[in-house]
Amino acid sequence: MQVSVESTGNLERRMNFSLPAEQLESGVSGRLREIARTAKMKGFRPGKIPAKVIEQRFGEQVKAEVLGGLVRQTFDSAVREHDLRLAGNPRIDRAGEGDLEFVATFEVVPDFGDVDVTKLTVVRNTAEVTDADIDQMIENLRLQRRTWNKVERAAKEGDLVAGALWTQFEDFRQPAEGVEQFSAVIGSGQLLPALESALAGLQPGVESIIDVAFPEGWRQPQLAGKTAQVHVTLAQVSEPVLPEVDAAFIKSFGVRSGQMDKFRDDIRSNLERELKGALMARLRREVGEQLTSTWAHVELPPRLVENEARGMLAQQLDQVRRSGRDPGQVPGNAHEAFLEPARKRVLAGLLVGEVARRHDLRLDPKRVNETLRLIASTYEQPEQVIEMYRNDPQLMQGLQNRVMEEQVIDWIAERAQHTVTPLSFQEAIRG
Repeated sequence: MQVSVESTGNLERRMNFSLPAEQLESGVSGRLREIARTAKMKGFRPGKIPAKVIEQRFGEQVKAEVLGGLVRQTFDSAVREHDLRLAGNPRIDRAGEGDLEFVATFEVVPDFGDVDVTKLTVVRNTAEVTDADIDQMIENLRLQRRTWNKVERAAKEGDLVAGALWTQFEDFRQPAEGVEQFSAVIGSGQLLPALESALAGLQPGVESIIDVAFPEGWRQPQLAGKTAQVHVTLAQVSEPVLPEVDAAFIKSFGVRSGQMDKFRDDIRSNLERELKGALMARLRREVGEQLTSTWAHVELPPRLVENEARGMLAQQLDQVRRSGRDPGQVPGNAHEAFLEPARKRVLAGLLVGEVARRHDLRLDPKRVNETLRLIASTYEQPEQVIEMYRNDPQLMQGLQNRVMEEQVIDWIAERAQHTVTPLSFQEAIRG
């Protein structure tokens, strides 16, 4: 195996390597023999298919598979031999006309120098689930199951109102003709605050004129940053009717016994799971900010940062589409708006990996199992979820990466100079 490595930038490398032809031929021959023993083809008995037929039928596919495996194996071996630490995935192409000559381009992890986490200052938040938090969750569940009764009175906070409106600013009218229908729960934040708060006290069937200040960047440019008159007429006012927290209500949330104690225990478990995730997210953010500010001077692999920025853009566009909105035409350089947060994310990720490497931190299988069971417990059939993860290498790899990151974050926070700040449950989950 011939390998050469050259620098094409501070953190960019190019590797040229070739594969021995006999290694490829041997791998292909062996794989074809395996196929011949088990393949089934019309007109031939199992195990009696001529080698020529097997090669014609499976030769190209097997060659591609064996070649791909040898290329990756050879590249990985060369990386270890030259003590290279890759940042991101390499790009491997054929070099010239030779089928067995390749060129790999990739980036390497920068030199971080002394990584002394004891010099970091970290705020670690704590919180616990109280009975009041459980009471509040039960109230939220009642709100989710509420029904509405029409009433003949003025609207007030918490009512569901339906009506029509139109807006006037100087010579501009929206809509140009007719009215816009709307419905909203007063106090839910579905409408502009100035408009929503003014709905309380309005009588059905009576037109009211409300002065509303529209924010800058409002979807209708003629109203953006302007104070306009909104003409509102309520058609109907309905008040909420909350269900009783009885056995039927409790059973509707999967508690077969219908017992209040079991219901509260389940809610506590769910809230504690949510709280654990929220506290870890806070700690991850806190440690990440400390790492990125302390090592902000370190040069990062440019392609890795760009790929991260493009991934963040793609994630945002996907969220826009899933919300039912059209992202419109996206310029080719749109990812540049994400370069700074992408840089911080890449820097934090590389530093976490560096800490794990230098201190030989290993993945804790027990913590992986605990996290998996925690994830599975949010589904109706947790054992099926666990089985799905066990049988999907990609899902399991993602889980292991997440757990490993959390282990390193905990390790750093324990050794850094840290202060403990208690929060309420609500403060903690608000992020």
